[in-house]
Amino acid sequence: MLSSLTAAWTRVFGVLGRVSMYRLVFLALLSLTVIAFALSLFDLVAPGPLELAVTAAVLAVVCVAVDVAAHRILHLNMHIESSIITASILLFVLRPSLDPLALVGIAIGAAVASLSKYVLAWRGRHIFNPAAVGATALTLLGAVFPALGGSSWWVGTPAMAGPVIVLGLAVLWRTEKVRVIAVFLVVAIGVGVLRTSAQYQAAGVEIGLTDILWPLLWSGPFLFLGAFMLSEPLTLPPRRWQQLTVAAVVGVLAGWPIPVGAISLGQERALLIGNLVAFAFALRTAVRLTLAERDELSPTVRRLTFRARRRFAFTPGQYLELDVPHRHPDARGTRREFSIASAPEDLPMVSVAFKESTSKAPLSSYKKALAQVTEGTALAVTGVWGDFLLPTRTGAPVLMVAAGIGVTPFVSQLRHARLAGEDRDIVLVYVASEPEELVYRDEIEASGVPVVVFTRTEPADLPPHWRWARGVRLDADGLLRVVPDIAARHAYISGPPGLIAELAPALERARSITTDAFSGY
Repeated sequence: MLSSLTAAWTRVFGVLGRVSMYRLVFLALLSLTVIAFALSLFDLVAPGPLELAVTAAVLAVVCVAVDVAAHRILHLNMHIESSIITASILLFVLRPSLDPLALVGIAIGAAVASLSKYVLAWRGRHIFNPAAVGATALTLLGAVFPALGGSSWWVGTPAMAGPVIVLGLAVLWRTEKVRVIAVFLVVAIGVGVLRTSAQYQAAGVEIGLTDILWPLLWSGPFLFLGAFMLSEPLTLPPRRWQQLTVAAVVGVLAGWPIPVGAISLGQERALLIGNLVAFAFALRTAVRLTLAERDELSPTVRRLTFRARRRFAFTPGQYLELDVPHRHPDARGTRREFSIASAPEDLPMVSVAFKESTSKAPLSSYKKALAQVTEGTALAVTGVWGDFLLPTRTGAPVLMVAAGIGVTPFVSQLRHARLAGEDRDIVLVYVASEPEELVYRDEIEASGVPVVVFTRTEPADLPPHWRWARGVRLDADGLLRVVPDIAARHAYISGPPGLIAELAPALERARSITTDAFSGY
């Protein structure tokens, strides 16, 4: 059962991974907007079609205009998708209207949301979800001037629940936040049920559990809040346990709003408090890395070595997101995740590696732009994330399975273990198309761990503790043959989703499975 779920999970991730996270969120919100407009024609949602159209236009114009002005003043690179995403979220959170004063309020909310990215920021990274800031500002302003309107969360309606679930799940799958948002939903709905039950009991009214549960689920704000706002990576802490904590905090506050004067600490205000908790876990900073060296590790693999301009911290196995602005980006956008190949001991030098070309697919616009980056160029790292970390107990036996460029997080971990003097029981299974594609050989050899190599032809001059898996096919049965004690090991696998799905039946026998799927660049 576990192997089937792992296989299905990674195959779906591989499909979604062909589109950048930002482009996928943009397309999902655009689809929701089209669906909402269609439903409005049949009075299945609260706003009318003209209200939706006018409000969407105002939000888009203001968000784009403010972002353009801010980017020109601050000399930053423009991300039009970010502007449209903020506008689209506000469309579903605020109260659409044709009233001139209400449209002024909507414009104010949009302007505050966009400005918050630059004003409420720490070293180049915004602290709060921009749409939540804009909605909160308008709600506070609306408490004084009611004609300006406020948030309404009209997206919480049964007609929109299905599309929000389907499109939201695609976003969460791509961002690997399904478990985090599931915790939020369980907590928020559970607390909401308790609160509503208490209110009915106080009024002396008896009501069934399902009569409370279903309206909260299908007509509440929780589905949209979780899928499209709480899941934003830039306002979440780097570790999963930290993200789960933030999800629980937001769930409690959203499920049981606390009244503060004329407003309550619910929905978007709950998210802002969660953003503060996330910020407390890790003072997220936008680090700029200056390219110091570019070298070739194989005919297709290139390594980039950077120098960090300010304090930069990571744990071996984590990844960074590198922004390479360029004209006419394709569907995957201008940002990519790279596993860090260097060790913390190498700081301030940081290195990553990537495969530059493949015969199966043309180069992405990102790869073309990355190939043109010259030494001395500074690039922005928008964050460091990941839980692809070795067991804290160094005595725990480990199995590493790497395919091609998927070896990079293991190189970081092996180098760190060697430099830190850690004695770990590790076996590495290294898969490559050809022997010349076995990159980082010297670093892996220096670690002293036994390595089983899977290549089409036998590599020459393998180190003594390396062996070629002659005649063994790398599938579930083959992995069990070369690693017979897999049941005693914690398995880590880094590579394409297809390989992870293929090896899932064997990995299921390990003490634990940790995957790091990628879908190319």
